[in-house]
Amino acid sequence: MTPIPYLDLPAQMRTIRKDVDAAIARTLDNCSFCLGPDVVQFEKEFAQFCGAQHCIAFNSGTSALHVAMLLLDVGRDDEVITTPMTFVATSWAISYVGAKPVYVDIDDATFNLDPKLIEKAITPRTKAILPVHLYGHPANLEPMLAVAKKHNLPLVEDSAQAHDAKYKGRKIGTFGEMSCFSFYPGKNLGAYGEGGAIVTNNAAYAARARSLREHGSTQRYYHDEVGFNYRMEGIQGAVLGIKLKHLSQWTKERQRVGHRYHELLADTPLQLPKEAPWAESAYHLYVVRHPRRDELKKHLEANKVGCALHYPLPLHLQKCYANLGYEEGAFPVAEKAAKECLSLPIYPELTEAQIQRVAEVVHDFFKSA
Repeated sequence: MTPIPYLDLPAQMRTIRKDVDAAIARTLDNCSFCLGPDVVQFEKEFAQFCGAQHCIAFNSGTSALHVAMLLLDVGRDDEVITTPMTFVATSWAISYVGAKPVYVDIDDATFNLDPKLIEKAITPRTKAILPVHLYGHPANLEPMLAVAKKHNLPLVEDSAQAHDAKYKGRKIGTFGEMSCFSFYPGKNLGAYGEGGAIVTNNAAYAARARSLREHGSTQRYYHDEVGFNYRMEGIQGAVLGIKLKHLSQWTKERQRVGHRYHELLADTPLQLPKEAPWAESAYHLYVVRHPRRDELKKHLEANKVGCALHYPLPLHLQKCYANLGYEEGAFPVAEKAAKECLSLPIYPELTEAQIQRVAEVVHDFFKSA
């Protein structure tokens, strides 16, 4: 029985290895190791891909989120409304500037921030709204933007998991004041190391972001404010430039896998992912739900099918945020989802035979229950 990995990066590497090797070789020949022409070209192409005027590349998605908070002048004792159901980097950015993450429960169907609950969480200290397009499925932006406009609050999209996802036919990334992407290797568009970006249509934000990522400097050795070493490496720009050419097709392949799972698992007791009528998911993850999640995980692993947990403990219950004063029961939808969620293998190279094998193993679990 050939194992089915949860994520198969070598399979993707084999399809583009020749082009990537050539791109990296050019970077090495040019000795453009930090920013440089490959990063500049990628910024231009990714901005066009997202339909944005500006893209500023960073050394990680976390850095991009941090700088986004600085661009909005979020600071000590301010509050930013966000989701408890995501990777912790979203909240780190808020904490880095001395502000407080204020969590709102999620929508049970999409796992994203529930727009109906945002307005109740707004206080005089609220400085921004930070939704996440979780698992590649767009957040319901229209009602969020309406609340943001009503209260004169900026909205920042955390798009780390949603490259090429669409909301009402338009790619996510330009609905808010800015959008932050991650290019961590496992993302739909992943570097060969860390990487991130801010995309925006605001020229002033773009200029300051470029300065902040490079030690607060627009002219070498002259520093306008305290900045950071958040520059993208040249090699990552080269790799991302090659991979971006394939992203649209990879998204279609991910959707193929996701929709096939829908068909093959429809008759199981699992709660399957749902695409809202206004959404086109990029299927970064395929997350199913069941109360016997842990048993199912062991069954899959015993049958050499990879799987993963995203995310087993919501952020409001993490030890690092105990000071916020949240207790179990504060966000019941997120807490229940965290106990039931399991991610199945999904990547563009997953074959029909592999998809069917995953489905067979899942069916076997419920037959033997």
